[in-house]
Amino acid sequence: MRAIADGLFTDETPPRLVGGCDRATGRVVFPCPDSSNYEAMPLSSDGVLWSYTVQRFRPKTPPYAGPEAFAPWIVAYVELPGQVIVEARLVDVAFEDVKIGMPLRFKPVPLDPDAPDSVLIPAYAPAGDAA
Repeated sequence: MRAIADGLFTDETPPRLVGGCDRATGRVVFPCPDSSNYEAMPLSSDGVLWSYTVQRFRPKTPPYAGPEAFAPWIVAYVELPGQVIVEARLVDVAFEDVKIGMPLRFKPVPLDPDAPDSVLIPAYAPAGDAA
């Protein structure tokens, strides 16, 4: 499977997100801008849940390119300590078990799990005792 966008994940196993470090200020952003002002850098695989919401309705198409059959999902803001806060899906946890501050680990998932050629999107799953 391939990532939903080129340059989003590293080529290593397991993959990591690719952020960008501003050459002038050292500020880290995600995703890495296509600019000579930023140097691509792999981001930490481990983070903590900073905030979240539940996406309860199917987004408009375009830009949504996921499956027609809709199931709610958790939209997480994950703090990668010392780096950046990223937005991604939160998987492998029931809505009622989500807790701010819970430890998470990067786990890309298919945008459409039922499609054999689905692209991978950024996602995080509970880690450590939260798993």
